[in-house]
Amino acid sequence: MTPLGLLGFSALTLCSFGFAAVPHQTQASNRDFFGRKNIVAEHSPEGLCVSSVTVQGYTCQEHEVTTQDGYILSLQRIPEGRGEVIGRGIKKQPVIIQHGVLVDGMSWLLNPPEQNLPSILADNGFDVWIANARGTRYSHRHTSLDPSSQAYWDWSWDEMVTYDLPAIFYYVSTQTGQKINYVGHSLGTLVALASFSEGKLVNQLKSAAMLSPVAYLSYMKTALGVIAAKSFVGEIITKIGVAEFDPKGLPIVKFINSLCLQPGVDCKDFLTAITGDNCCLNSSTVDLFIMNEPQPTSTKNMVHLSQTVRSGVLTKFNYEKPDINIKHYGAVNPPIYNLSNIPQNLPLFLSYGGKEALSDDIDVRNLLDDIKFHDVDKLSVQFVKDYAHADYIMAFNAKDIVYNAVTEFFKHQF
Repeated sequence: MTPLGLLGFSALTLCSFGFAAVPHQTQASNRDFFGRKNIVAEHSPEGLCVSSVTVQGYTCQEHEVTTQDGYILSLQRIPEGRGEVIGRGIKKQPVIIQHGVLVDGMSWLLNPPEQNLPSILADNGFDVWIANARGTRYSHRHTSLDPSSQAYWDWSWDEMVTYDLPAIFYYVSTQTGQKINYVGHSLGTLVALASFSEGKLVNQLKSAAMLSPVAYLSYMKTALGVIAAKSFVGEIITKIGVAEFDPKGLPIVKFINSLCLQPGVDCKDFLTAITGDNCCLNSSTVDLFIMNEPQPTSTKNMVHLSQTVRSGVLTKFNYEKPDINIKHYGAVNPPIYNLSNIPQNLPLFLSYGGKEALSDDIDVRNLLDDIKFHDVDKLSVQFVKDYAHADYIMAFNAKDIVYNAVTEFFKHQF
């Protein structure tokens, strides 16, 4: 995705600047909602609560949930606003916030509390839950697989649709007893929309806000992104020799450097080249990003994202060999995620920018065409002329332009 978005290739070059990882400490684990004990105890980074939330004066809780396929995901809960005292018996509306690929929950917290979405939602009376995708530093464990094994990385965003979001929604709904509001950015929108199209989560969902919504990528405006998508074919796992796509790892650095040598590709300013011309990023926020991101994902996930660019159709992972597709799906071609199946009465808020290089306005309009029969009073669409992809996460004025609108949208659903 960008440093914060779908393909995230801009983040790859940050490796060369020597950004630092957050220190590690041991985390405790709990039983998952299937009643199983977590049997792998590894060192994971200092909790996001300690590093980025409680230091700002907020109450913050570390939670874990285990998916049905064994991935142990970290959730951070901000149950109340700064300095707020909550009486017993008061139930607040929960909001799950899901980041994009090659980043983690930290990406929502790079700006000060007055400017970042989790803090703003908490200060407006919401019970905030920050999700961290499988494979990232806060969700780097499994009940039986070691992250150094190829088997640990044998997944794409299909598994986030099938396992991760259902596990997170189940856990939050069980903890709160409430229907859930959801915010996704980039890949966080893709997995949500795909889930909704299959009828997943909708019974637990109150409303959803999609920032830089991604479903189609046919009109991506970046030469690097297009070349990268063409390079991410099924054989790339063998080509670069790793199942883990770690932007800090030498094989991936070599791979991205080879893309930068292609004709027509300018890697001097990755942030602008990949995300579009972001209008409103403070240098201090970008510095924090460089210190904390990017994060690993699976190479298979990158292949799957690139299949969407090349095919123009939103499908499950294509194994590219008819016999393997038949084995997995019972058909030669992978099933399509039919976004027109998203329930028409589901309250949706979509916001996209006019300077996007990834979530292009034509692709967003194709998404809107899929949901053209949505109930008029249940769909809100915002177009921000000056915004590009990273502005939705890091812009200093995102509160006034986007986050206040998201907050009011959620409040309207009460």
